[in-house]
Amino acid sequence: FVWLEENPEMFDAVIIDFPDPTNFSLGKLYTTAFYRLLGHHVAENGQIVVQSTSPLFARQSFWCIVETLEAAKFVTRPYHVYVPSFGEWGFILAGRKAWEAPEKLPADLKFLTLENLRSLFEFPLDMNRMPAEPNRLNDQALVRYYEEDWKKLTH
Repeated sequence: FVWLEENPEMFDAVIIDFPDPTNFSLGKLYTTAFYRLLGHHVAENGQIVVQSTSPLFARQSFWCIVETLEAAKFVTRPYHVYVPSFGEWGFILAGRKAWEAPEKLPADLKFLTLENLRSLFEFPLDMNRMPAEPNRLNDQALVRYYEEDWKKLTH
């Protein structure tokens, strides 16, 4: 918050890899207040990407982050990928304008194809969008969702 408040720069790309929202201190980083402030630093055609926990294991938490970005006036494009050290993991592309997938990719890529790029944005029923409240400074729904989501795995 402080760095964004004091910094006048604009950015074309922002990569956010915060720790998961396991407590209210970390949960502040995932709030509408933070994303609105960040929005003042994202260029008109810029995009951000946010690490957003697992849409499989913490489904409501993941969709809460989507709702929070949308409440902060970002256009979102959620996606997921299997990360060997974490399992099924989610991310959200967001910007003032919708991100459009490229029509072609560089020829020398080893793993990414147009077909599997499209599949990143498709969610099966057990990860599909579900109702969630935006996460706000004065009501950190995300931290509650996160605790409830991960508790289900341990019981």
